[in-house]
Amino acid sequence: MQEMTWPRAAVVLPGTGSDAHFAEKAFSGALTQVGVEVIAVEPDPRRVVESYLDAMDAAADRHGRILVGGVSIGAAVAAQWAARNQSRVAGVLAALPAWIGDPADAPAAMSATVTARMLRADGLDAVTSAMIETSPAWLGGELERSWRSQWPHLPSALEEAAAYHGLVEEHLARITVPVGICAATDDPVHPIAVARRWVTVLPSASLATVTLDEIGADPGILGRSCLTALSSS
Repeated sequence: MQEMTWPRAAVVLPGTGSDAHFAEKAFSGALTQVGVEVIAVEPDPRRVVESYLDAMDAAADRHGRILVGGVSIGAAVAAQWAARNQSRVAGVLAALPAWIGDPADAPAAMSATVTARMLRADGLDAVTSAMIETSPAWLGGELERSWRSQWPHLPSALEEAAAYHGLVEEHLARITVPVGICAATDDPVHPIAVARRWVTVLPSASLATVTLDEIGADPGILGRSCLTALSSS
C-alpha cells in the first residue's frame, strides 16, 4: 500500500466482557506514536453493539475519517461499521477476531454463553473466583475488574455478544481500506484460522501473529502488531 496518512483519531472497542481500560492498553501506545488520538470505548452492558456503533458515529462526526478497531467482538463490530461507512474510515485494526457470521460453533461465543449461565446461577463472586483460578494471571486480573464494573448487566452483555452475527463475509469483502489483523497462534478461544479467513476475504489485509504469553507480558503488542500489519496491507 501507499504510505499511510494517519487520521486524527482512532476508536478502539473492547472484547466480550472486557472494558476500555484494556482496549486503551492494547492500542494507545502504538497509535500515540503515530500521532493518532485514541478513543477507547467503555461498553454499555445493556446494549454493547449499539454503544460501539454510536461511539464510532460520534467520533467520525467530530473528527472526519477515523481509524476503527478492537479486540474480539470489538474487532468485528469495527469491521461491520467500516463496511457501512467507507467514506468515514481510514483503516481497521482487528485484534483476535473470533468469528464471521453465525457464532453457533465459535469457541468465544460458546464460552460467553456458558459464563452467562453460570453467572445467573452462581453469582458474580463465585464465577469470578473460578475464572481467576483457571486463567492466566494477567487475564484474570483484567476480567475481574471489567466484570465487576459491568455487573449486574454482565450476563446480558455476554449473551448479546454470543449471539452477534452482524459481520458476514460479504461485509468484509466490501472494506477497501487497509486492515491490520493480529492473532495469537496459541489461542483456542480466538482461532487463528478465523484471522486467516479474514485476510482471504478482505481486499486489503495483512496478518501479524503473537502468543498469549506475549500479550500477557505487554498488551500493547496487539496494537503494535495490528499497525505493522496495516502498514503492509
